[in-house]
Amino acid sequence: MRRLPGIVLALLWAATGALAGPSRVVSMNLCTDQLAMLLAAPGQLASVSYIARDSRASAMAEEALAYPVNHGKAEEIYLLKPDLVIAGAYSTPATTGMLQRLGVPVAVFQPADSLEDVRARILQMGDVLGRQEAARALVADYDKQLALLQPADGPRPRAALYAANNYTAGPQSLAGQILEAAGLRNIAAEMGYARSGKMPLEVLAMAKPDLLVGTSPYPRASRSEDNLAHPVVQQLAAQSGAGQIRDADWVCGTPHVLRAVQNLSEERRLFLQKEHGK
Repeated sequence: MRRLPGIVLALLWAATGALAGPSRVVSMNLCTDQLAMLLAAPGQLASVSYIARDSRASAMAEEALAYPVNHGKAEEIYLLKPDLVIAGAYSTPATTGMLQRLGVPVAVFQPADSLEDVRARILQMGDVLGRQEAARALVADYDKQLALLQPADGPRPRAALYAANNYTAGPQSLAGQILEAAGLRNIAAEMGYARSGKMPLEVLAMAKPDLLVGTSPYPRASRSEDNLAHPVVQQLAAQSGAGQIRDADWVCGTPHVLRAVQNLSEERRLFLQKEHGK
C-alpha cells in the first residue's frame, strides 16, 4: 500500500520513541485504532478493534495484523488489564460506562468533521499517549503535505458525493472538505446540504455533476445500496469519466485523508484535460 511521507514518519516515531504515557492501551474504535497505531510507542498499544483489520473501512488494515483485536465488550477489554481505553464518542456507552465504573480510565474522541479536526485528533492522541512530540511532528508533515496538494487557480468542476441510501455530504463534513481541497465544487452546497443528508435521485440527476464520487457496495447484498446500481447513477458515473470511489482513506480523521485528496485531485486533472481536448 502506498504511504504518504508523513505516515512513514509517524511509523518510524512509533518504532523508536520513548514511552512517557500509559503503558498498556486498548483502542475500541476504528478511527482511534489508526491514530494510536501511528503514534503509540513500541509495546504501548495492547489491542485494537477488530474492524481495524477490515480493508474496506481501515486504511491501516495491514498494520492492524500486528495487534490483538477486541470486539468492544467490557469483559474482554477489562481482562486485557489496560491502564487506558480509547473510545469514540459513539462507541458502545454500556461498555465505556462499565469500564469507568470498574476504575479503568477512558479517553473519548469525537469524530473529525473537517480537515482541521484531523490536526486536533492527532494532537489529542499525542496527549493521551504521552507522545506529544511525535504528534507535533506528524501534524507538521500533515500541514505541509496538505498545502502541497492545494490546487492552483483554475476551473473547479462540480462534483457529487453519493453513497448508500442516497446520502451525500456537504461542506461541513470531512468528506465534503476532502472534495473541496482537491479543487472541486460540491453540488451538495448548491442544494443546501451543510453536513450530510439524503439527496433524492431526481435531484442528483437534475444537478448534472461533472464528477460523481461514489462508494463500493459490500459483498453481501443490501437494499440500502440499490440506488448505486440505478441506471441514472451508472450513467452519471460513466459520463463523468471518474473512477473515483470513496474508500478507507475517507472514513476517519487521520493523515490518510491526504491520499484521498491526492487521488481526487488526479481525477480533477484528468477531467479538465478531457474537457480541454474537446
